[in-house]
Amino acid sequence: MREIRHILVIRFRRVGDSVLSMALCHGLRQTFPEAQIDFVINEGIHTLYENHPDVDRCITFNNDENQHFFTYIKKVWRTVHDTRYDLIIDMRTTVRTLLFSLFTRFRTPLRIGERKWYSCGILSHRVDHHAKGTGNRIQQNNLLLRPLDEYVHVKPSEDFRLYVSDEQRQRYHQLMEEKGIDFKRPVLLATPTARLEYKVLPAETMKEVLRRIIQTFDAQIIFNFAGKERDIALRYQHELNDDPHIFTTIEAPSLPDLCALTANCHFFFGNEGGPRHLAQALGVPSFAIFPPGIRKSIWLPNEGKRYAGISPDDFVPLDVQLERKMTYAERMNLLTADRIWERLQPMLATILAKQNN
Repeated sequence: MREIRHILVIRFRRVGDSVLSMALCHGLRQTFPEAQIDFVINEGIHTLYENHPDVDRCITFNNDENQHFFTYIKKVWRTVHDTRYDLIIDMRTTVRTLLFSLFTRFRTPLRIGERKWYSCGILSHRVDHHAKGTGNRIQQNNLLLRPLDEYVHVKPSEDFRLYVSDEQRQRYHQLMEEKGIDFKRPVLLATPTARLEYKVLPAETMKEVLRRIIQTFDAQIIFNFAGKERDIALRYQHELNDDPHIFTTIEAPSLPDLCALTANCHFFFGNEGGPRHLAQALGVPSFAIFPPGIRKSIWLPNEGKRYAGISPDDFVPLDVQLERKMTYAERMNLLTADRIWERLQPMLATILAKQNN
């Protein structure tokens, strides 16, 4: 095998997927410390990885490039011919992403991706990394490094950290104080809604849990939202009697801003999604609501005292839900306010007590 000097990691998709893929990039950095690691990602998300120690360069595709096939093909071709890659890891392995390996199959000796019928002959190594029993998403991703064991001592990692500079953190700390946040009291970041409305905890249940957080811990809760979620978040605030513990005016217009805001909070609570992944990657304790169909066992790595969540599967096993033909609403309603509070309250009490000390 020739020396690994240039690595291309293909990810695309949304925030949560890309954040969790940092563990694989960290493993590559530990294994090939001198190599250049390029990261293919959607435009907009790439701002999370500027100056990231495990990514040397982000190669971004905007909506126009993704939607127009010939434009996409041209950029893929240019990408793999402008740099002679020694290793390609295709984390998605779709018909479209396989073009990176197809266009360089005679130039790049190691082309690793998922075992699919249409990846035969294009990839040099195919891995069943999403098969049942392969672990959480980080463990699944790390299976893509297994073929390298034949050539080098691989150092896989489950560390998917993100970073906020002291300057960014301090800027948001000051902004939050100007908006009325008292850092001597608990500060929580919450996502009461989400991009896909049907995946969120029912409104009355969410509001009841938020009431209990405020009443029990005198906590200040910053609502995080984007786009059309704004109206729903403002409605929740109004229906909670415009409680002064709730803040909807501290906004994060970009992903780096959201990271800086999150890093200044003591805890994250809300619906599962990108913001929760950001919180965990920044080391902020978190508790997430997992809706039906989103497996906590897959999407919550390193579950424990600092990072936890709740899922309908915790109360009725998934195979039983399917056997009973439970509706989506019936499955979601397994997540009652009492059940959530039974798990959330002790965690908050422990985390916030340590924070006050």
